[in-house]
Amino acid sequence: MANMRKRGLLVPITLTACIIFITLPFGSATEFSFRDGGKTKHSLAAYRWILAQEDFLHYLGVSFRLALGAVLITLVIMVPTVAWLHLKAQRFRPLMEFLTLLPLVVPVVALAIGAQSALPEALQSSEYELSFMYVVLAMPYTYRALDIGMSAIPLKTITEAARGLGASWIKAITFVIAPVIRNAVVGSLFLTLALSLGEFTLTSLLHWDTFPTWVTSVSQQNIIGAIALSVFSLAAAFFLLFAIGLVTMRSKSDATEGQK
Repeated sequence: MANMRKRGLLVPITLTACIIFITLPFGSATEFSFRDGGKTKHSLAAYRWILAQEDFLHYLGVSFRLALGAVLITLVIMVPTVAWLHLKAQRFRPLMEFLTLLPLVVPVVALAIGAQSALPEALQSSEYELSFMYVVLAMPYTYRALDIGMSAIPLKTITEAARGLGASWIKAITFVIAPVIRNAVVGSLFLTLALSLGEFTLTSLLHWDTFPTWVTSVSQQNIIGAIALSVFSLAAAFFLLFAIGLVTMRSKSDATEGQK
């Protein structure tokens, strides 16, 4: 490993292995989803079958709404909280690091029942309770992404400068801190979005129907259609994340050119 690192081979080999690990199963599943009656005959029959399902667009829209809600909650709650920990409550950061790991330790059944009971009654009868649940499930990843981002900048200096110029705390977080740690914020939102779009266990335990649960139900009718649905779900999630990343990079590039 040391010799590989010296020769600069470790990163290319690792990236190649990761690409093969991701693309080989995905490519195989994609090829299988196009099969139509044999290994050599391919068509779009499975994907036409997906579009022919009456509830396809409905449940897809439900999952996107819930994922968007989780992203907004993460943005509104997690960014100010992590900023406050760095600025005013450094001694609580080890405790926060421990607490944010609990969703990985606590069984999903206990989390579903306990977290749901803690929510307001009006929210418990709404599917949007899942958005709050998704935020909790994604917290181990979103917190660390934001924590690393804020640790890499002189947060206290830029915050004091903004406050000294008359900015309120909300304006300082919105227009100063968030743009500086844009990559960390976008990364945490990516993680929340990806988890929200694919979450199945918690959703089924709370007896709500979203796109992943609908896929599980409808796929029992058609094996190749089930593979096509899985391929579609992964491709849609990758495309959405890539589009958001592209827009973010372009806006960052425009901002840099404007400063020049």
